[in-house]
Amino acid sequence: MTAEQPPAEENPPREECGVFGVWAPGEEVAKLTYYGLYALQHRGQEAAGIAVADGAQMLVFKDLGLVSQVFDEQTLAAMSGHVAIGHCRYSTTGSTTWENTQPVFRNTAAGTGVALGHNGNLVNTAELLARAREAGLLATNGADAATTDSDVLGALLAHGSGDASLEQAARELLPTVRGAFCLTFMDEDTLYAARDPWGVRPLSLGRLDRGWVVASETAALDIVGASFVRDIEPGELLAIDADGVRSTRFAQPNRKSCAFEYVYLARPDSTLAGRSVHATRVQIGRILAQEAPVEADLVIGVPESGTPAAVGYAQESGIPFGQGLMKNAYVGRTFIQPSQTIRQLGIRLKLNPLKYVIRGQRLIVVDDSIVRGNTQRALVRMLREAGALEVHVRIAAPPVKWPCFYGIDFASRAELIANVVEDEEQMVEAVRRTIGADSLGYVSQEGMVAAIEQPATRLCAACFDGNYPIALPEETALGKNVVEQMLATTARGAARAADTGAGAVAPRSESV
Repeated sequence: MTAEQPPAEENPPREECGVFGVWAPGEEVAKLTYYGLYALQHRGQEAAGIAVADGAQMLVFKDLGLVSQVFDEQTLAAMSGHVAIGHCRYSTTGSTTWENTQPVFRNTAAGTGVALGHNGNLVNTAELLARAREAGLLATNGADAATTDSDVLGALLAHGSGDASLEQAARELLPTVRGAFCLTFMDEDTLYAARDPWGVRPLSLGRLDRGWVVASETAALDIVGASFVRDIEPGELLAIDADGVRSTRFAQPNRKSCAFEYVYLARPDSTLAGRSVHATRVQIGRILAQEAPVEADLVIGVPESGTPAAVGYAQESGIPFGQGLMKNAYVGRTFIQPSQTIRQLGIRLKLNPLKYVIRGQRLIVVDDSIVRGNTQRALVRMLREAGALEVHVRIAAPPVKWPCFYGIDFASRAELIANVVEDEEQMVEAVRRTIGADSLGYVSQEGMVAAIEQPATRLCAACFDGNYPIALPEETALGKNVVEQMLATTARGAARAADTGAGAVAPRSESV
């Protein structure tokens, strides 16, 4: 590999989005939403947006960037009302463009507004897009063309309301939507929230003194002073207005909560299905120490998500826990691209070893997961350069062998390092050699499930075992750019028809 092409740094697994909603007359709902999104920033750092309404009109403000980059005091002060939703985005469907930022906004036939935020990923986007396109609801080209499954949902929801209420439109639309979705949406008066029948992604309801809050994680309820009421159930639609909270079932629940939320995605101070995320990760570390013991002098975690499991590993093994890596808290998504020299430093942008702690030690390094292996390879090399005698890597998740189609940006199967060979022992040895560790151990899927304290039948572990609980369409109807591809095909077809109709020579056929 040439100096002009340094090894690509592995991006960690990332989820699509975080959603937040508040109905609270007399409160500064835009500011509450801002702080709620701040607590959910880890779920998406590409874009952020807030919609607010006062009963008569709706205002939406959104842009690319972190929550703190998009909003300032002056902007929030101008967003008055009693109901608001917010969204922070990482894209799993549609490119990173302003047009794809959320909340999505649409006008209904009755002249009212609809704003929608979505966390998850749909598997019947192509089918829904065809319905929206046939109804003339989507732009097929141009700068105003959004290319997300969320925009398709917003268009169908607004169109479906017609003379009916938005609540009735949602009850009719949601049973036809397949995949992972947690939605917050609103009109000028009412806040709505909905969760897919499988409950893949988390969504919680909280109570304020003068209103209600919904959020992707309970940590966002804490930050705005809301008390946790309950999880929104799979297949449930909530409507919140001056009459209180109304609950409707639009589908029978078949819970398949994402196991990876417990392992990596959720904040450690959140609670999922009644189980503390931090306690789960510590317990995974304990089980990992039982399943993959090794003689060593010190246990360290890869901050932040590997640290609780490292604590559990140390507690169970009796080997001291230490802080061997310092994380730069201000390194995240940035619009300033690093120079060639800085890019070659790779992981040192984010982590730096404490040499006096590491030197001369046999280390156990606990990380949350391995996807492509680039990060772990660079980390092992860095620790050896810092003076570690041995580096034993332990992973607080089973091997990731399958891509996710429900809202996590995992690589294609060919890019997943644990997919190198089928035999488990041979795979572990191949990955160990690739990352340069003295030994490598993963927690078993059974051990992970035991730590989560949920029945295996109520969890989605498709990225580990390939058992997808929600049926997937053909490969051509999947992928991050499925909407863009379909819209581009429509645009090319329209252009050809126009050229042919005008007497122009029809272009030669091409595959799409």
